[in-house]
Amino acid sequence: MRSIVKMIPTAAVAGAMALGALALSAPAASAAEYVCNARGDCWRVRHHYDYRPEWGLTVYDQAWYRAHRRDHAYHWRAERRGRGYWHDGVWVRF
Repeated sequence: MRSIVKMIPTAAVAGAMALGALALSAPAASAAEYVCNARGDCWRVRHHYDYRPEWGLTVYDQAWYRAHRRDHAYHWRAERRGRGYWHDGVWVRF
């Protein structure tokens, strides 16, 4: 019985070390997102914003961008500072 009591702390430490190693090996999440409006104007944003539904914007991740960055249906606009969105070729701040 006494050997089992000694094994519990050792197992807990080993488990914690394994979880720590797993966390360190996980890839870092990218903060970049890509947003497109209904007309196909797309741009990169560095921060997540809550866009209003009436603006007709869709937010995508890095995997979507890699799959669609060369599609002719999308027009890639310059990244702008601050919060906003492209509408009819004009940057609208909010």
